[in-house]
Amino acid sequence: MKNFFKILRYASGYRNYVWLTVLFNVLYAIFNLLSFAFFIPVLEILFEKSSAVDLQKFLAENPYHGVNIKSVQYGMQQWTSEIILQADTVATGKSNVLLYVSGIIVLTFLLKNACRYFAMFFLSPIRNGVISDLRQSMFHQAMRLPLSFFSDEKKGDIMSRMTYDVQEVEWSIMASMEAIFREPLSIVLVIGSMFFIDVQLTLFMLLFTPISILAIAFLGKGLKRTSTKAQDKMGDILSMMEEMLSGLKVIKAFSAEKYTGDKFEENNNRFKELSIRLFRKRDLASPLSEVLGMITIASVLVVGGMYFVFDGDMSGSIFIGYILLLYLAIAPIKNIAGAYSNVQKGAAAIDRINKIMKAENSIVDPQNPQVLKGFESEIEFKNVHFAYEKEEVLSNISLKIHKGKSVALVGHSGGGKSTLADLIPRFYDVTQGAILIDGIDIRSCKIADVRALVGVVTQDSVLFNDSVFNNISFGGSYTKEEMVAAAKVANAHDFIMQLPNAYDTIIGDKGDKLSGGQRQRLCIARAVLKNPPILILDEATSALDTASEKLVQDALQKVMSNRTSIVIAHRLSTIQHVDEIIVLDKGKIAERGNHADLMAQQGIYFELCSMQRFE
Repeated sequence: MKNFFKILRYASGYRNYVWLTVLFNVLYAIFNLLSFAFFIPVLEILFEKSSAVDLQKFLAENPYHGVNIKSVQYGMQQWTSEIILQADTVATGKSNVLLYVSGIIVLTFLLKNACRYFAMFFLSPIRNGVISDLRQSMFHQAMRLPLSFFSDEKKGDIMSRMTYDVQEVEWSIMASMEAIFREPLSIVLVIGSMFFIDVQLTLFMLLFTPISILAIAFLGKGLKRTSTKAQDKMGDILSMMEEMLSGLKVIKAFSAEKYTGDKFEENNNRFKELSIRLFRKRDLASPLSEVLGMITIASVLVVGGMYFVFDGDMSGSIFIGYILLLYLAIAPIKNIAGAYSNVQKGAAAIDRINKIMKAENSIVDPQNPQVLKGFESEIEFKNVHFAYEKEEVLSNISLKIHKGKSVALVGHSGGGKSTLADLIPRFYDVTQGAILIDGIDIRSCKIADVRALVGVVTQDSVLFNDSVFNNISFGGSYTKEEMVAAAKVANAHDFIMQLPNAYDTIIGDKGDKLSGGQRQRLCIARAVLKNPPILILDEATSALDTASEKLVQDALQKVMSNRTSIVIAHRLSTIQHVDEIIVLDKGKIAERGNHADLMAQQGIYFELCSMQRFE
């Protein structure tokens, strides 16, 4: 339940609605109790054969002092006797009382249900607002988390936590808020009234309560276990769906439809089995609590009838009213049992959500950040070490990149080239050592200030299902003139103008309506528009054909002019004119120099160039 109350902290922004919900639930509980309490005088009228003489005795002063059931019963008899005796005959008077009391009962039921509606009316903004805030918090938390978190998780499972599990919280927990707000109060008022009528009989009734609580708790524990397994399996299913959609071309090319379909079917059938078990356990809570409640009522009927009514300690009408109150308590107990089962089911979803919400974010702003207004002199890697987990990826890297210079990072795959570049915008933080910009450790600065200095163009063209304009201006506010100027630098303006709606053309999911070269030139235009002093080009041309590469390479040459550039390249023909080439091997700097010097050394760089038939 502690997780449930953690979720409810999001309700702090809806305090007014909370108080209104509580108010109308209190009124509902009171009118609910009164609507049944007024059945007692009806029973008195229907089953008591009283003459006018018998009724006269109730006009005397109430002989019972204090607040007790005898005093209340006598007071109600006084009220009904006065009405009856004012009529022409006793029969007519009883009919009048019956009409009055029935009208009062109808009124209390009307008020009760009106209060219930208004309680739900004011609960609706809380329920939907809390879920909306939770979903928003998860989205922002996911954007804050370091890239290392996502390398250990399946994308589909993360999507499942942010969609299916959040929805499960709404269905399972927030749907139970009505019962959680209302039913405990109803139970307290009803059981309080039962104590008021007879303490001993109520204590006997409460002997059955621990049995019900233990049975429901046992059921809820099993429900949470099954729900956790089902939600984990849903994460697997969403992961498979995401992989299928992104890899559909490969699946078709290798005729792997049956293999992929069988694998999905296996996971889907397992989820179906878990869901069946889950719903069967959940649906058992309400009938189980009702059966236990009826056993309690039957026991009270036997004990109360034999030892209270037959002995004359309690009138028949009061006893029937007591049984009505007891039955009135069964409904909220049953609702709480169902709500508890739902909460247990939702608790599994909260546990999965908390894996994102409570994930440690090691890359954060310092408490007292240093000011990093711009880039004036150099980037320095000072004895840098880095490891993703235990295995070291970079070891003792020391390197200076002066402003306006272009540096290429080359080497075999897995040598640490992309990792080294990713440390500059703090996608990751160094394990040992430091990265300095103008002599300031970037970990002592605001992340936003560091990243404002850096532009990135990656091998995979990251575009969004939006217009060309919004993709190029992503994350900023620019004029159309600035946009066109950036597109021209990136050799993108001409093909953009040939699109159906030019800069307003929607380019599809991941820019699928464009060619690879066109997508990459849009990414370059985005980097140009940001106008960063430091530019990271991570194999920006490796996935392109020769014609597209020529256009992109020309665009990159324009972009790199008068900028500090870090170029990661497998095609070594694209980096022969950079100021310095850094050769990384197994996470260490193996060679460094310009193209001519490294070729003369006939080392690793020479071997790489020879394999590409480049001299």
